[in-house]
Amino acid sequence: MFSTQSRALDHPAGMHPQAQLDFVKQQIKTKKQPYLNAFNQLMVRADSALLINQHAIEDFAIPGFYVKKEEHRQRSLALQVDGFSAYSCALAWQLTGKSKYADKSIYFLNAWASINKKYSENDGPLVMSYSGTTMLMAAELMRNYKKWTPSQQHVFAGWVRNVVNKASHKIRDGKNNWADWGRLSSLLADCYLDDKADIQTVSSMIKADLFNKIAPDGHMVEEVKREGNSIWYTYFSLAPLTASCWVIYNTTGENLFKLEQGGTSIKKALDYLLYYNAHPDEWTWFKNPATGNVNTAVGFWPANLMEAMRNVYHDDKYDAYVAPYRPIMYTRHDYAWTYPTLFPLSLDNYKDQK
Repeated sequence: MFSTQSRALDHPAGMHPQAQLDFVKQQIKTKKQPYLNAFNQLMVRADSALLINQHAIEDFAIPGFYVKKEEHRQRSLALQVDGFSAYSCALAWQLTGKSKYADKSIYFLNAWASINKKYSENDGPLVMSYSGTTMLMAAELMRNYKKWTPSQQHVFAGWVRNVVNKASHKIRDGKNNWADWGRLSSLLADCYLDDKADIQTVSSMIKADLFNKIAPDGHMVEEVKREGNSIWYTYFSLAPLTASCWVIYNTTGENLFKLEQGGTSIKKALDYLLYYNAHPDEWTWFKNPATGNVNTAVGFWPANLMEAMRNVYHDDKYDAYVAPYRPIMYTRHDYAWTYPTLFPLSLDNYKDQK
């Protein structure tokens, strides 16, 4: 079922290493906040998912957003709703051990693996990559569930290779956010398929162009070109970029978060985003740019990103920004940092995590 390697990855791999899951379980057991409220938030979503029927389609045909906006949105929902549901249920199973959540998660995974044969139209590969991440994260969490049979996992692995990876590999060599989402999708697929060689390939890709993507002052070179949505696209690039760094760290031990060249770094790009999201009147790239806030339709960005990064960079301003709104949850559209309050990051194996 999986590619032959000298040694398989330690599973669960990718976004949710075992140390993280164990840490979260302990916080819930002791009813520590904000983890308890974040857990209850997750369980509301997982319980809702138990009532949802799958929406898998043979051809995931997504037209270009700026050509047919409403059609793009409506068609994307099939994968977004099912993927988020599968992922939420997989997390709920990991934290509670209740089989009803596991059964529902594999229900969605099996549906897409058996029904969806391709993507098409201009934005098909992009949406498959940025929305399909939830399916891959769910599968990694569910891989040891006894009722997810080897034959079913074989079919799912075929779908990952023939549809998901085809989409992600098509876009991961680009220069902008498309490449960032293609790389994250590739890495999550690599975790499920035990493809350590491709994890190294993606790591090399990130290191090769990181300082072309981020300018010395911290702005994202390709994303600031997007006029009124340039702050959003800055977030839309940094979310998968940082998630990819997290997956690489968990699978190889390589810390790309600390990469720096002449003062340019991922941290500087995050600071740039946070500052100008709060001060859009100073944004020199376009007048009156759209910003993220608690009422944003797709979710509260960049709060989810800053919540994830606060334990990587230990920056008080990240914590101050998100603290009034915890627990942070990001439930729609694109999925890198979906439950960042409940599942914090740590680069020390959670030994000193608070």
